[in-house]
Amino acid sequence: MILTDREIQNSIASGLISIDPPPSRQSYASTSVDLTLAAEIRAFKDQDPGLETAIDPMRPGYNIAKLLNSLTEQILIDQKDGYILQPKKLILAWTAEGIKLHTHGRVAARVEGKSSLARIGLAIHVTAPTIHAGFSAKSIQLEIINHGPLPIKLHQGMPICQLIFEQTLGMPDKAYEGQFSGQSPR
Repeated sequence: MILTDREIQNSIASGLISIDPPPSRQSYASTSVDLTLAAEIRAFKDQDPGLETAIDPMRPGYNIAKLLNSLTEQILIDQKDGYILQPKKLILAWTAEGIKLHTHGRVAARVEGKSSLARIGLAIHVTAPTIHAGFSAKSIQLEIINHGPLPIKLHQGMPICQLIFEQTLGMPDKAYEGQFSGQSPR
């Protein structure tokens, strides 16, 4: 069952859901709440001509965090000029808001794109929309791709995605403990 704006606000007021900083009144739609883009992104570095690289997630010792740090560079989005995301480029970004879904709250969430951005080709996650019950982090990591034909200017603080909250059937035995627990840009 999807929570309405009223139920999301009630869940925040009762402490079952935490969003920090709290969303403004304008951030709510009938069944979602918007989150905004943080200032820091990680852009993939251009590879040297002639270099052939393949990522092997099954290789012993594979570490996604270490790999991404070596393949990307940190960029701070300029407050005035924004960041130009070129067509067919992938960046890693984060929400400015942190979130906590208390296990006893019987709530999970999905991070989804905004239709106004999708219509110009901007996708904010590749295949990972699930925010598990018990998840807690200072931000939500996004995989942003420009599928459109033109560059798109991104600004820190712009509404970038929406959370859709769903009530779970029962409480989980344990909170989310995956590798992205507590994720943040650093």
